[in-house]
Amino acid sequence: MTALITTELVELDQNLGDSPEAVIRHLAGKAAANGRATEVEGLFADAFAREQKTATGVPGGIAIPHCRSTAVTEPTLVMARLSQSVDFGAKDGPADLIFFIAAPDGADQEHLKLLSKLARSLIKKDFTQALRDAGSAAEVVGLVEGALADKPAAHSAPAPAVSGAATGTGASRSKRLVAVTACPTGIAHTYMAADSLVAAAKEIGVDLQVETQGSSGAKPLDPAVIAAADAVIFAVDVDVRGKERFAGLPVINAPVKRGIDEPEKMVHEALAAAENPNARRVPHFGAEEQAQNEAEEKGEHIGQKLKKALLTGVSYMIPFVAGGGLLIALGFLMGGYLITQYADAIVVDNSIFNLPTEFPDNAWGPLGAYLGAVLFKIGALSLGFLVPALAGYIAYAIADRPGIAPGFVAGAVAGFMGAGFLGGIVGGLLAGYIAHVIGQIQVARWLRGLMPVVIIPLVASLVASGLMFLVLGGPIAGITAGLNDWLSGLTGASAVVLGIILGLMMCFDLGGPVNKVAYSFAVAGLGAATITNQAPWQIMAAVMASGMVPPLAMALATVLDKQRFSLAERENGKAAWLLGASFISEGAIPFAAADPLRVIPASMLGGAVTGAISMAAGVGSKAPHGGLFVFFAIDNFLMFVVAIIVGTIITALSVLALKRWAVRKTVDTVELVPATV
Repeated sequence: MTALITTELVELDQNLGDSPEAVIRHLAGKAAANGRATEVEGLFADAFAREQKTATGVPGGIAIPHCRSTAVTEPTLVMARLSQSVDFGAKDGPADLIFFIAAPDGADQEHLKLLSKLARSLIKKDFTQALRDAGSAAEVVGLVEGALADKPAAHSAPAPAVSGAATGTGASRSKRLVAVTACPTGIAHTYMAADSLVAAAKEIGVDLQVETQGSSGAKPLDPAVIAAADAVIFAVDVDVRGKERFAGLPVINAPVKRGIDEPEKMVHEALAAAENPNARRVPHFGAEEQAQNEAEEKGEHIGQKLKKALLTGVSYMIPFVAGGGLLIALGFLMGGYLITQYADAIVVDNSIFNLPTEFPDNAWGPLGAYLGAVLFKIGALSLGFLVPALAGYIAYAIADRPGIAPGFVAGAVAGFMGAGFLGGIVGGLLAGYIAHVIGQIQVARWLRGLMPVVIIPLVASLVASGLMFLVLGGPIAGITAGLNDWLSGLTGASAVVLGIILGLMMCFDLGGPVNKVAYSFAVAGLGAATITNQAPWQIMAAVMASGMVPPLAMALATVLDKQRFSLAERENGKAAWLLGASFISEGAIPFAAADPLRVIPASMLGGAVTGAISMAAGVGSKAPHGGLFVFFAIDNFLMFVVAIIVGTIITALSVLALKRWAVRKTVDTVELVPATV
């Protein structure tokens, strides 16, 4: 196995710049110069992207920037002792000891275990002090190799004590805690947080056992240990695997870095939670409820909760719309655009063995007319769930399962009254909050079992739907009708302006809340589209075309000027061709995450142009998704393609121009890599 660190990978008492970006770029250059990476920029981009997610500074003047990267050829540690400390985000000040850990994207488990073991050693004061006192690079390498040769420290107190607790011996016992640590990379923070928590618990005489869910694998805690625990700590930046094992335990949730920075506080908080009967607990059902509990625990304000509920409703609604819209488009293809006038009679009076004799002139014959009618009717019925599903799952996001039935009912009422998409949102919010409030009422034990299945759905449905019928439905229906009339009347410049706005929204956050608002606005109108009212189809086409621009443009940019992109970005660019063609805007997210100030404005510029061209040309889409692959459902397909091509070229050239000329001055990488020590 190749050594993780050599004397050529050590920098002692050097000034590597005054920012984490400069230091990481220098250390990436050091790794590449010694044959540990294929390129500097690709490794730097991956490492700095990880740094921007969570600062890697830890107490004691230490920073551990790390990443997995396709540019790395073998697991590597580059160490620098700085003459001028740099702030890496630790609470106790800047860092002078920098350990850059770089792992290949597909690193084997043995190497990952060594990197994780090294990360754990860095919280030991005697080890870091020895590194500060080292007089040569060879001495540093010896210290690191010695740390890697040692056996890893145990994560728990002696086993007999745990066994005794598990079997319930003794009239009393000290508190016992369990914890889970995990970070996105799973190399450093996961294990450092685990050891910090264990050390803090040991100092105050508390038994704490940790499950590390890292890249070198996870060994689940013994169920008997979990059963004997009084509380659990989740120090994680990603979802906990197997969270249901801890159901019912008092829980402390925090980012993994807090487990390194404030382990004592977290242990004391867990002990306090164990004594508090009203403490937050790991729920018995679902990640959704857990997410809501965590949001409430962090004091999330009403606007954030509202946004989360709306996005939840939209995410559950989209499958109904996507499937239904594509089926309607296929129905139009096979049965002709006038199939809407024949569909009901054909599906009721005819069958595959009794084909219709009356059908639209442009249908694919009797068989095409029958199949087209069936497809259209299935799609129309699927779209009929749009508003109830939206309302039902908005209510679900607020009140969990007891909110589903009241939300669906309120959504059905909104649809019946013509209140449409806006009525579904209002009905879902009403039903959810009413169900949530009723669920907070303390009732007798014998009544608790009836609350979620009878009382909450009954009362919340009655109140929310009653308000929709008696007070809110009519005004919202009027607003909806006015909005539809306005959209139907859009022509010329006003239609182009709407296309620009929709294009800007689709490219602003690439699948985020603003993007979802524009997309939801488009799909909500599909149900109202007709041959005489094609504005909803035109809006859908503008939204789809604009959303395809960012990934296609990034793919084109990586071809036009490869040197402006890292190896990882060039690989993402290959996949972005297909993602963009399929109308998956998220294909541009890796590029936007690495360089948001250049990628997002360029994407918005191209998306706005595409939206404007699409609306001006009267392009229409009867399908809510699919991109180029639903060509049969797109009117004026040629201009649809032209609009996408123009927007893609504009965005690609814009992002390349910004990368070339809108550049922040940084220390040259070549100059930063000194001669071998």
